[in-house]
Amino acid sequence: MTNVPPVDPLALLRPKRKITGISAILLPFTSSGDIDWPAFAAHCVRTAEAGLTPAVNMDTGFVNLLTPDQKIAVLDATRSALGGKNFVAGTFISDAPGDAFDLSGYQRAAAEVVARGGTPVIFQSHGLTALPGPELVAAYEALGAGCDSFIAFELGTMFAPFGRIYDLDVYRGLMGVRRCVGAKHSSLNREAEWQRLVLRDAVRPGFKVFTGNDLAVDMVAYGSDYLLGLSTFAPDLFALRDSYWLTGDIRFYELNDVLQYLGFLAFRGPVPAYKHSAAMFLKLRGWIGCDATHPRSPTRPDSDRELLRGIAGQLGL
Repeated sequence: MTNVPPVDPLALLRPKRKITGISAILLPFTSSGDIDWPAFAAHCVRTAEAGLTPAVNMDTGFVNLLTPDQKIAVLDATRSALGGKNFVAGTFISDAPGDAFDLSGYQRAAAEVVARGGTPVIFQSHGLTALPGPELVAAYEALGAGCDSFIAFELGTMFAPFGRIYDLDVYRGLMGVRRCVGAKHSSLNREAEWQRLVLRDAVRPGFKVFTGNDLAVDMVAYGSDYLLGLSTFAPDLFALRDSYWLTGDIRFYELNDVLQYLGFLAFRGPVPAYKHSAAMFLKLRGWIGCDATHPRSPTRPDSDRELLRGIAGQLGL
């Protein structure tokens, strides 16, 4: 079993560190239920120009609700909008409990991303997470065979029934997969993420632990990078916050506090409705014309608009 020393968060603090930020892009919709492609392209460009890497076909982009043709259209629109700039994209395989691991399906999905210049983010599935530890690591090795690099993804079952937070032996094995350059961690548990940072620093310092904890966005202070849905609300302000940390500017703390306040509101239960919160906020900012979301996605009450307007004011927007 992998042993990790007791976690001392203060020892993990990494002041004046350059933070790598990846922002999961909201896929906006029109009032008629169609994808708003111009608004999507503009938000991809806006995010990249702020200094964050756009992530498409993620949960924030309703990847589990899109048709195969829509997912390909998102990839094509991203490539067209960014004109060669970096992006990452989810590879989501829809399966059911008891299904076998679909290696060929994952390889096809990853190839679609790579063909358009993106880096695959390997979503979990029932077939993948049912594998025992050694087979699970071998599966990631096989997934990496068709691309130069990929990002793994572990998430708790509060997000998806197929999710699994790996034990530290599996996580150590994952860090041994050379084409796996990092992993998004979505347990919403600080200690579990701190343990991964300790292990990372000991085993493979260049490996990226991307926090997916939208309820603790200050994890970047301890050495995590991020792949967040919350940052799609304000990629400009997340980039500003990151620059404050790099230069040791104490304004980091106050800005982070307000961004976290936004996260607490947006990511309350039911958590998937945060995408409607994001659409409301982006509309308030004048960045999209409609705050409708995918017709099958849960929504927030109309009263949230005024709460979000108040937070926007606190952020100086």
